[in-house]
Amino acid sequence: MLSRAGHTTLSAVSWRRVGSTAFRAALALAGALAGAEPEVRAAAPAARAPADIWSTACAACHGADGAGMPTAVLGFDVPVPDLRDCLFATSEPTADWFAVVHEGGTVRGLDRMMPAFGTALTAQEIEGVVGYLRGFCRDLPDWPLGDLNLPRGLFTEKAFPENELVLTSNIALRGSGSVMSELVYEKRLGARSMIEVAVPFGFLNLTDSSGAMSGAAGWTGGIGDLGAAFKHAIVQSGRSGTIVALGVDVSVPTGRADRGLGAGVTVVGPFVACGQLLPAGGFVQVHAGADLPTDFDAANPEIFWRALLGWSVTPSRFGRMYSPMIEVLGTRELRADDAAVIWDVAPQIQVTLNRRKHVRLNVGALVPVNRTSGRRAQLGTYLLWDWYEGGPLRGW
Repeated sequence: MLSRAGHTTLSAVSWRRVGSTAFRAALALAGALAGAEPEVRAAAPAARAPADIWSTACAACHGADGAGMPTAVLGFDVPVPDLRDCLFATSEPTADWFAVVHEGGTVRGLDRMMPAFGTALTAQEIEGVVGYLRGFCRDLPDWPLGDLNLPRGLFTEKAFPENELVLTSNIALRGSGSVMSELVYEKRLGARSMIEVAVPFGFLNLTDSSGAMSGAAGWTGGIGDLGAAFKHAIVQSGRSGTIVALGVDVSVPTGRADRGLGAGVTVVGPFVACGQLLPAGGFVQVHAGADLPTDFDAANPEIFWRALLGWSVTPSRFGRMYSPMIEVLGTRELRADDAAVIWDVAPQIQVTLNRRKHVRLNVGALVPVNRTSGRRAQLGTYLLWDWYEGGPLRGW
């Protein structure tokens, strides 16, 4: 997963063609660990300084300052990525950096020419090296670490700024039937900001629905209300595992409201999103805000709040990650005569599909808790591609 647009990934660039230079460095480091008298089992030696390990095992390819050695020195054509690039150095979780250093490039679908150092370095030393290479980013304190990029829920907005393409779908399994989808493109801006463009579309059966009043009946489909959003993380701390972001989204009435494909009015939605790491792979996320139409006569404003609790588990140490989650969703219209809080729950599970972990699938359900008349359970799903980490066919 460790890549960025315009560069080959941590796989394909930094790790991919390390070649004999890195292998010799690994062998030299392993030899140093063996010591002069390997048959003597004394107390474990103190962990070596990250700077010393870097100069011995890493600098031959990545350079003393992380900028990468010239291709003329390395002997291959693809340039080594610049580890001083803060986005490259911080966007991935520490566990994924650790895995690549420990097991080699293939553990994350990267090139086999990145050697494994798991037998030459202790876990403490690998953690030190990962921290050291991130230090090449001069503005490191301002960049949220990838550890704070928590699994995405079906409905709860993440606080972490991302580079993703996500296709979501909600499918009504009972009643007249509908398939409502949305394609969301997200692009990170600098250390903490992100923009988003959303294109909703769907198909629904207007039989026995209010849409039939427009003269339509049976199945129909089309584009919904196009949307755009901006989000900025105002608080982030890798030490405490906390991230908080503020944002606003706007949708414009491009869909047919009379056929259930839009609101019929421009809607502005300020929101706050929070994420918190918990022990043992747990995490909690909270997302709250308001949807405010520009014409209150055309649509009622409403407030919403969403909370998500989940865990990420990896049955094998460096294998596929599973994240079971449950969301609790509340919504209340502000001007309706019979306004009441509408509650739903959404159990779900996210799975990383490939070794690079940049393609993920989530499957769950949206289940009404109250006011169930006319509201039926729906199947919810999304397919997520973190495009910054390389093409969707990479890393399998």
